[in-house]
Amino acid sequence: MVIDELDRRIVGALQLNGRAPWSAIARWAGASETTVQRRFTALHERGLVHVVGVVDLDRTAAGSSMLVRVQAQPGKGWELAEQLAARPEARFLAVVTGTADLIVDFVAHDNDELLRLLFTDLPGAELIAGTDSVAVIRTFTTAPLWDTGLLPPEAAEDLRPAHQPLYERADWGAPPRPPSELERAVAEELAADGRLPISTIARRLSRSESSVARALDRLLATGSLQFRTLVEPALLGYDVEFMLWLSIHPGKLNEAGRCLARHPGTKFLAASTGRFNLVGQMVLPGTADLFRYTDEVIGRLPGLTASDVTLHLATLKRAWTRVDRFR
Repeated sequence: MVIDELDRRIVGALQLNGRAPWSAIARWAGASETTVQRRFTALHERGLVHVVGVVDLDRTAAGSSMLVRVQAQPGKGWELAEQLAARPEARFLAVVTGTADLIVDFVAHDNDELLRLLFTDLPGAELIAGTDSVAVIRTFTTAPLWDTGLLPPEAAEDLRPAHQPLYERADWGAPPRPPSELERAVAEELAADGRLPISTIARRLSRSESSVARALDRLLATGSLQFRTLVEPALLGYDVEFMLWLSIHPGKLNEAGRCLARHPGTKFLAASTGRFNLVGQMVLPGTADLFRYTDEVIGRLPGLTASDVTLHLATLKRAWTRVDRFR
């Protein structure tokens, strides 16, 4: 399945800002607003592109993330993947190759919920040969902040005027700010459709448009809500997607994290607990680029003591959304 250059420019603009006005997207796509809207609708109806609102866990105290590497019983990987993806706590799930069969990102509200999920209520337990878990403790960058590189740097400056890397924000690591009842309700509406008009949200919540707009502005200003454009990287020219698992000397963790977060192929990067204390999700144009990346990027990270790569074969879930069913 392929898309053309105009479609890619539209997706590139949406990745920079999923709620950007159609006029701004049209300007960088090089087409009329009517054409851009029509192209987006066609991509969305084909199941290729979807914009969703994503709550930032670090800023809102909405829960904590646990990345689980799962080894499945022989021949049971896909069956297990389906069962795990069905769990509402699974934010992300990919079938991979390497030292694990599946990667699952579970989000739990508290330790009790996490205990039940991992040790009592884990679905498909009879299909699991082993697991290895790491808890996310600090996020360097997230998928909504990734730049596809399909548009010039000026596009990012225009569509993300107030953008700062997470690790450069003055409130990075500050105590979370739980959203208000209205802010939570607005975020829930946008979780299904990130481009939902303010007027529609206000009508559904029986609130005024001005109060909904202010709530959304607060969520965005505090970094509590981001917009994610869900699209398979291969459609944008990135045929290799993988999880990177690194062991970094503790005294070099912050330096290594900031360094790797700046790489254009980094979609997500976080510090974590366990034998891997820096975990990321990356994309590259092709398999040949992986050797150079291993040598020139991973190999030169400060404090590196060990590394592992798990290549994506299929992704079932991104941002709590079943993306395989779109296709």
